Amino acid sequence: MRFLIRVLASAAALAVATAVVPGIELTTASVTSKVLTLLGVALIFGVINAILGLIALVVNALLLWLTSWLAGKLNLPWHVTGFWPAFWGALIVSVVSWLLSVVVRDGDGKPAEAQ
Repeated sequence: MRFLIRVLASAAALAVATAVVPGIELTTASVTSKVLTLLGVALIFGVINAILGLIALVVNALLLWLTSWLAGKLNLPWHVTGFWPAFWGALIVSVVSWLLSVVVRDGDGKPAEAQ
């Protein structure tokens, strides 16, 4: 059910973007066809987001590994032994950073990420 709600929300957001942004077009005439097209595009967009999210995680792992290498060059006693430790470390760093940004608030009571 949650998956369906996400697809519907994405389809609605894509409909708004199509209506508001010049250069994003939906050229079919019938309402049914528009709805089906938006649902299809929402599914495609979700899959691409999932794949790119995984790619971003791999990139973060490589950045963490690079950070380890640079720390070694600067004689800092912190080391990542390979890709998989870097991958899991990047995942943990991402989740913990997100949780902290939700918990830690700035002086206005907004999450720290909203600054």
